[in-house]
Amino acid sequence: MEFKSGEGSVNTWALVVDVSLCINCRNCVLATKDEYTGNAFPGYSASHPPEGLETIRIERHVRGEGALVDVTYIPKTCNHCDNAPCIKAAPDGAIYKRPDGVVMIDPVKSHGRRDLVRTCPYGMIEWNEQEQVPQNWNFDAHLLDAGWKEPRCAQACPTKAIRGFNVPDAQLAEMVEKERLSVIHPEFGTRPRVFYKNLDDALSHLVTGNVCEEREDGQLRNLEDAEVILRDAADASERTTRTDPFGDFRFSGLTAPSSQVEIRVRKDGTEKVIATRDRTGNLSLGTLLF
Repeated sequence: MEFKSGEGSVNTWALVVDVSLCINCRNCVLATKDEYTGNAFPGYSASHPPEGLETIRIERHVRGEGALVDVTYIPKTCNHCDNAPCIKAAPDGAIYKRPDGVVMIDPVKSHGRRDLVRTCPYGMIEWNEQEQVPQNWNFDAHLLDAGWKEPRCAQACPTKAIRGFNVPDAQLAEMVEKERLSVIHPEFGTRPRVFYKNLDDALSHLVTGNVCEEREDGQLRNLEDAEVILRDAADASERTTRTDPFGDFRFSGLTAPSSQVEIRVRKDGTEKVIATRDRTGNLSLGTLLF
């Protein structure tokens, strides 16, 4: 995706989440709960209740079936959008963006403003019934202002799936291009500052199957290390992979909601079309004979 950098060289904050590294340990959720539950930070945040309110959530995505199941996790937070609908809905400053890119919900001006919860198209503003205020994950702004190099969720992540960056927008734009980062729902036009790596692992469609061959005694044997080619009629593209020791293969990254796919297998100089199927969403081909 293209990131439109701002003017000047002032450092701004952004969060980068590598979906392939998230193991659903929920350390980010727990660290954030620990930081805010029962703790008020005047000018930054009212205290969070001990239950029910999570400004960081882990979304679970399951693709495939049977033995060929792929599970990925997407940590979601306030996106700290540069074109934030929530800010437009609060012209009195109840929600505002700091010069460093962090979107803040003023705990005093926003009191009683339950209507602001609905202004986030991502659903990442929570209502605090106890304090009667809307709340977002505010990038732990009170800690950043105290000199912290990253928010608590990034520090608590054991796999480094979450990283916080405080860099000029030009450097951030270079990072987005180099690491092929993307955002959730780019069609919203909100220009998020939370970026994702390997997001296709969760949001694209998956085609899986098993390749075997018939032995001389009539028994089936899994075909290991065979080249598998998938042709997707939606965009006439071809993808290749190899079967694992169990004869299993998987293709990710199919973005069209439906298409026709052709599966070819190449092994020891022989190539065969072993399946042609119409696909809607994910597709599990089961066992295919070479």
